[in-house]
Amino acid sequence: MSGSKTDFTVADGFAAAWMLARREWIRFFRQRNRVTAAILQPLLFWVLFGAGLKGSFSGAGELDFMQFFLPGTIALIVLFTAIFATISVIEDRREGFMQSVLVAPVGRWPVLFGKVIGGSAIAWVQAVVFLLLVYLFGTASIGWTLLPMLLLLALMAIAMCSLGMIVAWPMDSTQGFHAIMMLGLMPMWLLAGTFFPIPQIGEGSSTGQWILGGIMRANPLSYSMVELRRLLYPQIDFASLGFAPSPAICWMVTGVMALVTTAIAWWLMRGNRKVDVIV
Repeated sequence: MSGSKTDFTVADGFAAAWMLARREWIRFFRQRNRVTAAILQPLLFWVLFGAGLKGSFSGAGELDFMQFFLPGTIALIVLFTAIFATISVIEDRREGFMQSVLVAPVGRWPVLFGKVIGGSAIAWVQAVVFLLLVYLFGTASIGWTLLPMLLLLALMAIAMCSLGMIVAWPMDSTQGFHAIMMLGLMPMWLLAGTFFPIPQIGEGSSTGQWILGGIMRANPLSYSMVELRRLLYPQIDFASLGFAPSPAICWMVTGVMALVTTAIAWWLMRGNRKVDVIV
């Protein structure tokens, strides 16, 4: 009897998580301006920055700036989606929907699971659509690296959405949420080798290069960018051009980033009960 009850509770929890994830999809497609901005804004950044800095960029082997900036643009799509997907937590709490979900007997994990999976799936699909546009432009070619690239994007999307949940869960202000996300996530994106190469440090390096290079190497997103750039352009030996850890290290760091951010988000949701009554 107890076993069947447990099975029912777990099954009911997955059903609740699925409904929350489905709700994120419905909300996303009903906001047409959000659908348009999610693709066009990063595409605009990529085209404008890529075309404007194409002639003045060097130092990435055979890549021009438009090709070098491509992984950063894809990461920007995932980042923006994480912001918009997790800000709904604050809106749901104000509308009373979140309180109704939290008192359900299935527990709290379906809320995290549904929000993260729903937001991550939206981010993943947007990144794939943008990637298809890139292939049409001829900036990159489709090869055997496509499947691992899709898996890497999924891990990045989960990590970013979980990070968004960490910020959104204890907050009651959408303005404060945007401020913290921009203060934290945008520097994280910029200091991941997305907009400029990670500087090499060694004998003769200045203090600024040591500080900047150390921060960028400590940024877990840097390793995702290295591997994403390697999968997009497998014909280039990035290890001979600068900071480029092995694929095993890049995958390990990306996976650990997704696990750690999700675990912290779960710990916050279980321990911080006072936010349940924020209105």
